[in-house]
Amino acid sequence: MSSKIHGMNTQTNFLEADNSETFEPRESWTRSLADFFLELIKVVAICASIIILVRWLLFQPFYVKGSSMEPNYHDGEYLIIYQLPYRFPDLFKTFTEKERGRTIIFHPPNDPKEFYIKRLIGLPGERVKIEDGTVTIYNSENPEGFVLGEEYLPKGVRTLPGNTSEVTLGVDKIFVLGDNRGASLDSRRIGSVSIQNVLGEPIIRGWPLNKIGILKKPLY
Repeated sequence: MSSKIHGMNTQTNFLEADNSETFEPRESWTRSLADFFLELIKVVAICASIIILVRWLLFQPFYVKGSSMEPNYHDGEYLIIYQLPYRFPDLFKTFTEKERGRTIIFHPPNDPKEFYIKRLIGLPGERVKIEDGTVTIYNSENPEGFVLGEEYLPKGVRTLPGNTSEVTLGVDKIFVLGDNRGASLDSRRIGSVSIQNVLGEPIIRGWPLNKIGILKKPLY
């Protein structure tokens, strides 16, 4: 009899052990769920950091607003701009002769929250003169000046002076003009622009569909 009772107690002990084990899968499931959300948060944080870095350092989208750059850029067009050389202009030697004529996006000096799109005309340290419908550049390589040939403009377009017909740029300033010379608020009115205000240059046009493509840089 005692052996039977012993056997029953043994069985009871096994059952108690089995019952205690039923809590482990629930704890494991909870732990797995917590680990999943922790990993998800890490992935989201990493992705967000990469996106912020890319937006600040490399590429950023913009919509053209207004007609100041017609006929080359029109209102509502979607552009992707490249920023890296303009974040570190000294390292990349961004504002040199080969960059003249490029289209740039910048904050105007009178409103740092706005974004303007214009053509880079005068480089740091140069003298820019607008006379007889043309733009003349004076610098150390061309002390007598040279008339800027702007092949990106329609034939017959004349550049008229604004507040002043001549300006000497500081070592950290540039002179910009819109392609639509008769309807552009540019350096003729707002003055020279600090190179620190320049965000980048458009490299891809993403809209409208019939104009999607890589944007070509002008050659002088």
